[in-house]
Amino acid sequence: MTDVCSGVGNDRAPVPLTPAVFYILFALADGDKHGYEIAKHVAEDSQGRVRMGTGTLYGSIKRMLADALIEEAEQRPAPDLDDERRRYYRLSEQGHRALRGELARYARVVAVARDRDLLTSA
Repeated sequence: MTDVCSGVGNDRAPVPLTPAVFYILFALADGDKHGYEIAKHVAEDSQGRVRMGTGTLYGSIKRMLADALIEEAEQRPAPDLDDERRRYYRLSEQGHRALRGELARYARVVAVARDRDLLTSA
């Protein structure tokens, strides 16, 4: 059985991820971030096509924590540089694998599209 939110099956092998999960993993790929920072990266990385309200963002984060795709970061910025109420998140090893698997899947699709000459503009 597959959790459609996380895109991880019972054997923990990556399957297609939802856009929210993919972009959260993608945002965390270059380092730990707090929720608002993740949302800003998602909007930027998706060129505004994916915008997450707080419910979607924190609901996804909660499920991704439960699925062990992400974890709460132990290291925090210096207290004088940050709000102590913020929670920071990072990719887990399983999250890294899921992201790499999804990016490889995208690369295969793009390769097929190139072979079929589907990427040329009309």
